[in-house]
Amino acid sequence: MDNTMSWRDGQEEARLSHVSAFRPNHGSAGMYGAIDLGTNNCRLMIATPTANGFRVVDSFSRIVRLGEGLQSTGCLSPAAMDRTVEALHICAARMGRRRLRRYRAVATEACRRAINGADFIRRVRQETGLDITVISPREEAELAMESCAPLLHDDRLSPSRTRAVLFDIGGGSTEIAWVRMDRRARRQELGGYLSLPAGVITLAEQFGESAFTDSGYRQMVDLVTRQLRTFENVHCIGREISRGTVSLMGTSGTVTTLASIALSLSRYSRMAVDGTILLSGPALDAIRTLAALGPSGLRQHPCVGPDRAVYVMPGCAIFEAIHAIWPVPEIIVADRGLRDGMLLRMIHDSTAMPVPSLASALRFPPLSAADLSHP
Repeated sequence: MDNTMSWRDGQEEARLSHVSAFRPNHGSAGMYGAIDLGTNNCRLMIATPTANGFRVVDSFSRIVRLGEGLQSTGCLSPAAMDRTVEALHICAARMGRRRLRRYRAVATEACRRAINGADFIRRVRQETGLDITVISPREEAELAMESCAPLLHDDRLSPSRTRAVLFDIGGGSTEIAWVRMDRRARRQELGGYLSLPAGVITLAEQFGESAFTDSGYRQMVDLVTRQLRTFENVHCIGREISRGTVSLMGTSGTVTTLASIALSLSRYSRMAVDGTILLSGPALDAIRTLAALGPSGLRQHPCVGPDRAVYVMPGCAIFEAIHAIWPVPEIIVADRGLRDGMLLRMIHDSTAMPVPSLASALRFPPLSAADLSHP
């Protein structure tokens, strides 16, 4: 669900068609690159600053399933690491052909949890030149919060809300951020965070085909609900919800898929989904629609596809558990992620790796036609 478009106004940008088409603009402030290596996906975004944020000039996303089998073995498998290194070579190639001022690359739950996670990061550096940092759950929550800040402060979406629950359903974990907002100053701070050891890959591997049955689905919902209760007991979010001060915002493939189904989209469109309000009734109806399709129907659905079909119902179960604990009637949908947060940080305070080491360190093969056409 990665799209090459403007972060601010949603207008689609021209895709990179061939390497020779790139001409660096030496009079510009330069470009920034951000790589988010998750448990399921490897994502790259390259952007240039604007007065109100940034404009995306290139993006890349590939399902690599880095955390495949991690639940049972505790290790990243050779096949998963090979797939991921291949995708990271493409990221390095795309960045190497741009005039980047800075870049940052981060890895999340799979590399945090795996016994051989540090060895894999060293391998990536040796083979691609990319310097990847394994970030903490707290920083992951902070980056997600920063990426969604414009929506958190958008008066059209939540004019009277001073708190927000921001959730990101990932492959290996689900990140929950309890956010306090100063609407006048347009600032936000992290009041608490939770990293659940339940993501779409972990639940899919744990429940297998039963995830597509009514009983298996309910077991997934109950499992995640129990894990969320302790966080609720500490922060008493339900009490704030009863006062009408809390927004519920989701930034993940699960939430954007549910929005697509509720909006009856024939294919996914970020312009139609990002920043929309998903009412709880249509959201739960969308879950029932997806469940009725079954594995075969999900593989054929244009908003799901064969690569994501097995993970859809686990993601829906996590969403339903979150909504059961925090029953806000309106869910704000955000097609934004860690890359957006990293880019905003780099543009604002230049905390990422400087370019001089980038050009000499990156090792990249020639881009193939398939690599160039991949979104």
